[in-house]
Amino acid sequence: MTELLPPIELTPPDITPYRRGNTGIDHVTTLDGGRPGPHAVICALVHGNELGGAVALDRLFRIGLKPSRGRLTLVFANTAAYRTFDPERPYASRFVDEDLNRVWSPDVLDGPRDSVELRRARQLRPVFDAADVVLDLHSMTADTAPLVLCGQTARGRDLGRRMGYPAWIVADEGHAAGRRLIDYADFAEPKGDRTAVLVECGQHWREDTAATALESCLRFLLVQEMIDPAWAEGILRPHDDPQRVVEVTEAITAETDSFTFNAPYIGMEIIPRAGTPLGRDGARTVVTPYDDCVLIMPARRPKAGQTAVRLGRLVP
Repeated sequence: MTELLPPIELTPPDITPYRRGNTGIDHVTTLDGGRPGPHAVICALVHGNELGGAVALDRLFRIGLKPSRGRLTLVFANTAAYRTFDPERPYASRFVDEDLNRVWSPDVLDGPRDSVELRRARQLRPVFDAADVVLDLHSMTADTAPLVLCGQTARGRDLGRRMGYPAWIVADEGHAAGRRLIDYADFAEPKGDRTAVLVECGQHWREDTAATALESCLRFLLVQEMIDPAWAEGILRPHDDPQRVVEVTEAITAETDSFTFNAPYIGMEIIPRAGTPLGRDGARTVVTPYDDCVLIMPARRPKAGQTAVRLGRLVP
C-alpha cells in the first residue's frame, strides 16, 4: 500500500550562497557582535529532510541579523543529505549513511569508523568545542506540538524556561543508539556553564514549523542578550499556553523490526492509567508504567535498536 505523505508546505531554501562562510568550514558562518559576550551557535539540518531550521537560518541571513555582542555561528550541518531532498521521497534524505545526531561521543568521533555523517561531524566538532551555548533546530514526523529537549542539566531546563516557548520542555538522557549533539562533551555534564538545547519545531514540512524555528532562534538570542528586544517583538508571536516540564523516566527501545503501536499516537498524549497497552514489539506488550504517563515522540517506523517512544512524568 502506498504511504500517504503529509503535505509539504515548505520550499527548501537555496543554501549555496552560504557555502563558503567565513570559518574555513563549508556552510558555517560566524557573525561578530564587536563586544564581549557568549559564543552562541545555532545549528540546522542535522537531518537533511528537516526543512524548517534551514528556512529559519536563511531568513536570519536575509534580514542581515548581527549580534549586538559576542559571536553567533550559524551552521547548516548535514548538507550532503539535504542536497538529496526529494518531495516525492522526503523521508529518504534524513541522512546519507547514518544518523548525524547519534555520533557525538568521543569514542565514535575518535574511532576508526567512517561515513558521510562522521566526516561531517569531525569537521564541525571544533565549532561546538568553541561554543558556550547551542540551539539545535529539528522537526518531527508527526504533527506534534513543538517542544524543547533540554537533556538532564538544570541549566538546559532553565534555558528552555527562559526562552518561554515552546510550551513543552522535556528532560531526557537521549537514545540507546548514540549520543546527540546536545549530549556532547561539557554540554551534558552536571556542572559547568556550557549549555545546549534542541527544539523540535513541529512537523517536518509544515509552514508553521519554520515560523517556530525562527521564533526559537530569536528567543534563544534574547536570552543571551544578543539582539534588541524591541526589534524581536515585531516578529515574535503571542503564546498563551503555560510551559510544562516532563522528565523522561525511560526510553522504549524496539527489540524487533515489527514494533507497532495500538493507536496513531503523535506525541505528548497523557495516558491516565498505568498498565495501558501502548503497542507490541514481537511477543512483548509495551504498557504504561504509571498513571498520567506522557508519550514523547513516538517513532513512525521503529526498527530494532532504535527508540520507539519515550515515557515521562509531568513535574513542577
